[in-house]
Amino acid sequence: MSYILGISALYHDSAAALLHNGQIVAAAQEERFSRRKHDPRFPENAIRYVLEEAAIDLKDVSNVVFYDKPFLKFERLIETYLATAPKGFNSFRMAMPVWLREKLFLKDLLVKELRQIEPGFSPEKLMFTEHHVSHAASAFFPSPYEEAVVLTVDGVGEWATTTVGIGRGNELKMVKELHFPHSLGLLYSAFTYYTGFKVNSGEYKVMGLAPYGEPKYRDLILDKLVDLKDDGSFRLNQKYFNYTSGLTMTNKALEKLFGQPVRKPETEELTQFHMDIAASVQAVTEEIILRITRALAVEYGISNLCMAGGVALNCVANGKILRDGAFKNLWVQPAAGDAGGALGAAYAAWHQELNNPRTVSDGDMMHGSYLGPSYDEDQIAAELTSAGAHFTTHNDSEIGDLAAQALADGKAVGWFQGRMEFGPRALGARSILGDPRSEAMQKMLNLKVKYRESFRPFAPSVLREDVADWFEHDGDSPYMLIVADVQKSIRREMTDDEKALFGIDKLNVKRSEIPAVTHVDYSARVQTVHSDTNPQYHSLISKFKDLTGCALVVNTSFNVRGEPIVCTPSDAFRCFMGTDIEVLAVGNCLLRKEDQDQSLKENYETKYELD
Repeated sequence: MSYILGISALYHDSAAALLHNGQIVAAAQEERFSRRKHDPRFPENAIRYVLEEAAIDLKDVSNVVFYDKPFLKFERLIETYLATAPKGFNSFRMAMPVWLREKLFLKDLLVKELRQIEPGFSPEKLMFTEHHVSHAASAFFPSPYEEAVVLTVDGVGEWATTTVGIGRGNELKMVKELHFPHSLGLLYSAFTYYTGFKVNSGEYKVMGLAPYGEPKYRDLILDKLVDLKDDGSFRLNQKYFNYTSGLTMTNKALEKLFGQPVRKPETEELTQFHMDIAASVQAVTEEIILRITRALAVEYGISNLCMAGGVALNCVANGKILRDGAFKNLWVQPAAGDAGGALGAAYAAWHQELNNPRTVSDGDMMHGSYLGPSYDEDQIAAELTSAGAHFTTHNDSEIGDLAAQALADGKAVGWFQGRMEFGPRALGARSILGDPRSEAMQKMLNLKVKYRESFRPFAPSVLREDVADWFEHDGDSPYMLIVADVQKSIRREMTDDEKALFGIDKLNVKRSEIPAVTHVDYSARVQTVHSDTNPQYHSLISKFKDLTGCALVVNTSFNVRGEPIVCTPSDAFRCFMGTDIEVLAVGNCLLRKEDQDQSLKENYETKYELD
């Protein structure tokens, strides 16, 4: 029996993942345990968790695999500085102490940290994979395909920013690379910065803002910033960017080109200009991705595409890849960002380095991405009692009945069941749920529960067997990584006056029979719910359908803005008491807000640093 431990750490979204004979045992991000969003530190808590899930010690692990090769990254830092010197001295000066103290001697640091868990840990067990190999392995090896083209797109790994691999059986061969500083991820991050959002966490806000605008600057971006070829390869004009040599993403030349300065985060209002900029960079991103995928489909003649890397979380682009039809099938790793690199590193070692055979499943090998900790009823009751909670206990059927009725009554319901999700999306294990038929639900959840920008859209969780009745999509989307349009039969067309409203004011216009999950462009980020991977969540939505005729619920992650998704029953109770969530179902325990000790209320609106 062989265990492989994968680790991603020290950049952002640290995580650990454990394989046993090539099968996933457990995976989790460090942030869920430390309660520090995007925690980049060594993932000691996540490692301890995955070992505990397997009931083993670190000494029982055959290899520990790190998802990156730090010497190659250091080479890029040095060469980039030399290419831009003396311009880049400040960023070089700030980066160098961290590299000399930690990252350049990463093997020693990792051994030291691992010996905190297992004093006798042998350095011989430690392995390293390249960043994009980790991403590619996480995309292909757990996928449902025997053969696939594998595309990874992110900011930057060591040198690579975009890679193409061909996966066959237990082999993954990397065949193409695009190198720093030419990066689609960094282009999107530059506009994230320019529109006043935080890089490496606010990119999805730009994607959510885009439908409120018009892509007026698409051609300007393609003319001045991006030299795009027919096959999707491109070069970025570094005249307008500052990320190679400075401490910001963009510079004055870009501000002059678009006619406005960088938006001040939090303090400066979003205007139509910012919405149009968001729409424009989203349109450019889609154009680049579609050119790449069309060219790859023609070149390799393979019908399956797998994707990972941060840009693979752009579910609008993913939906367009699927509808474009160049590839018949698409599978995206649910933990597509750096956290998923831990899983990919373990897979790369198991299949590539150790040449072990691979199992292919009709669905996939991710178990619905429910790979984190779970709690039995005794643990839940003990934690809630210790926290001062008042609750009633019910069987599985009753808890579903009560939660479904609360949703039908228009209440926000915290839903904490089974194993926690791996990746950035809540998929019905650590979720806040609502009634999608409610015209007020989107605004209420954003402002009173999540404490975040009102324009942010919410996703529908829909019964897999009913998805085509509600959306223009009739396939699996278990990881909320595909955007599809709402069916025309349930839409309400906007009047000319409503179409003329200022972007965010369109939020108040009812656009369909399920307004809480219908974005302003009639799209939705769909999660299909499957009875085999999450029977309890499937049952809840079925009960809601029986009550209302509606086969879907609003699903958003169980946290407030800036907080990691809840991990423990105690986390769930604190968030419940810090927000306007009205009902909480934790395992078989049901809590109602009016029954709680009001002195336990917390102010969650200002508790966490804004993301």
